Amino acid sequence: MMDRIQILQQNLQSNEIDGALIVSAIDVYYYSGTRQNALLWVPASGDPYLLVKKSFSRAFQESFLANVEPLKSLKELQKYIGQAKKIGLTLDVLPAQTYFYYQKLLPECIFQDISTLVREQRSIKSSAELEIMRKSASILCQVFKEVPDFLRPGVREIDLAAEFEYRARKAGHEGLIRLRAFNQELHSGHVLAGKNAAFPSFFDGPVGGKGLSAPYPQGPSRDVVQLNVPIVFDFVCVYEGYMVDMTRIFCLGDLDNKLKQAFNAALEIQNTLVQNLKPGAVSGQLFDQACSIAEKYGLQDNFMGYKEEQARFVGHGVGLELDELPVIALGVKNALLANQTIALEPKFIFPELGVVGIENTYLVTEQGGEKLTALDDVIFYL
Repeated sequence: MMDRIQILQQNLQSNEIDGALIVSAIDVYYYSGTRQNALLWVPASGDPYLLVKKSFSRAFQESFLANVEPLKSLKELQKYIGQAKKIGLTLDVLPAQTYFYYQKLLPECIFQDISTLVREQRSIKSSAELEIMRKSASILCQVFKEVPDFLRPGVREIDLAAEFEYRARKAGHEGLIRLRAFNQELHSGHVLAGKNAAFPSFFDGPVGGKGLSAPYPQGPSRDVVQLNVPIVFDFVCVYEGYMVDMTRIFCLGDLDNKLKQAFNAALEIQNTLVQNLKPGAVSGQLFDQACSIAEKYGLQDNFMGYKEEQARFVGHGVGLELDELPVIALGVKNALLANQTIALEPKFIFPELGVVGIENTYLVTEQGGEKLTALDDVIFYL
């Protein structure tokens, strides 16, 4: 895992940055092997230092770094930073108050945002990371297979979600969904039936849900699921910190033909994009392909939201966070890289009928997307 430090140092040198002060907990974990309350100082050359506020004893045991030391006060930073002047920070997640404190503490230093640099490195998964993600996917697929055992008429959305989460937790799901974006939050996932799945929400995605209250206005409600409506099961599994994302549609009865046609459109979008999940493919062009297929079906107003509520993406990176790079989104010019992991989620929203679509997590390979969430891409009629 020291390779991660070496890659970071090479990137710092290429950008003429003297060192990186890693402050986000999950970034600290990625580069040090421990998620304790700590800062990580990585000089452009030389040995890094993990500076631990709490718990030092656990960080000392868990980290693969040679230099793990207690940090009693941020005022001690200067002795580690030394003569470094240009320092990289992940400003996408650093609170402004902390940034201003660093400025005051290190007045001779110039700070540069390295958020993209760190996120791009993290987006490329190692074989060890992929092994963990495959396990995460197998747990999630197994629980999805159990849905017919507990999906019955007369059950509330929240009860179905609780049952799914209960089974996932017992199977190894760790529960905490990490999101990097400011003011975004998510529980383990959603169970949303009929119109409730089309209920508008703040969540930066195509489906939000009615939720239980105004302070948490997303996710399952206390409403009872009805017959002959699409029931969206959209869940994340976290295993050893790594996430996969997956959606399947269930139905007690049968669905309107319009919904069936939209589901076929979602499959066509998914399958077309999967063929092109190769290194070098441009994210924005993949999104344009998806939109073209939606338009071919006359469903452009329903794709990834309804009209003004539409999300302008169809896929997102997953790993230690749910909103990693890359993003398959409008206007994004970045090219895909080998061993990136992406959740593709083409979905169609109909305010009066509900939501249909599909979501699977894929690995970018030279042959196209390799499916990690290996479950049939069908509507499950019960």
